[in-house]
Amino acid sequence: MFPLGAVLMPSGFLPLHIFEDRYRQLILDLMAGDREFGVVLIRRGSEVGGGEQRCDVGTRARVIEARQAPDGRWSVAAVGLQRIRVQTWLDDDPYPMAEVTPMPDTPGTPTSRSAFQELIRTMRRVLAALSELGEPVADATFEVADDPALGALQLAALAPISVHDRQRLLECDRAPERLALLGHLVNEVREVVDLRLAGQLDDF
Repeated sequence: MFPLGAVLMPSGFLPLHIFEDRYRQLILDLMAGDREFGVVLIRRGSEVGGGEQRCDVGTRARVIEARQAPDGRWSVAAVGLQRIRVQTWLDDDPYPMAEVTPMPDTPGTPTSRSAFQELIRTMRRVLAALSELGEPVADATFEVADDPALGALQLAALAPISVHDRQRLLECDRAPERLALLGHLVNEVREVVDLRLAGQLDDF
């Protein structure tokens, strides 16, 4: 398991720069096996040193590229595969480990394609405006899957929202609810951006 100060969404991309001895060992073990590991958000605490409080809903990931520097550090690229729930945290020696189960979305009403398309348009507008304001955000010319359920996960990874809001999206059990929550969060950002563009707010 890899507790981080960021949320990895299924299908999302995760770059890692690994220098702690425990995670160097984790990467060595991953490269000798199936290259899969779990990522969870640190709810409270630091990525370095241990002792942090961790969320129990995360994402199973797979290493797609790994390079080791002469000093032993690793540069790793991973991709999110599916949601997982931690059932039991195990010993942190030599690195964090846990028993996990998959968390597929709960079947139900299909995700609205029209709401999905509207969210894409709003996201493009918000990201373009934030970029114009000098904010470090995702490119407004992004591409996402046509499937609304998968596309909503990809939009959640790109959205200019807090890690805690991104975690809320990850924890949604139904795709339509995730899309609705993401739409609400993005529209909140849009309202703030509109005020900034109108000169009524200085900071985002």
